[in-house]
Amino acid sequence: MEQGLFAASLFPYLLFLWYATRSGRFPKLALYGFYGTLVFVAVTIPVGAYCQFVLKQSLSNVDWLHGPAESLLTLSNILVVLGFKQALTQPPKNRS
Repeated sequence: MEQGLFAASLFPYLLFLWYATRSGRFPKLALYGFYGTLVFVAVTIPVGAYCQFVLKQSLSNVDWLHGPAESLLTLSNILVVLGFKQALTQPPKNRS
């Protein structure tokens, strides 16, 4: 059940990324952070499967893999925050 919900949640996120990219109104740095979150998901799924089937452990119990994965998520979150902070502190661009 959980895997089905996770897979279903991917489609709205991909739609969000498509819209955010096409709109041209999102701060580039924040957009990189949102794409980084997608990379985090893409990396974490096979790493979690490796932990589950080979190491017979949950990813959260394998520190040497869990730490780098969470660091990738942290970096993505920092990019999102810095991107929107930068957008809020810069003067608006003239749209002609």
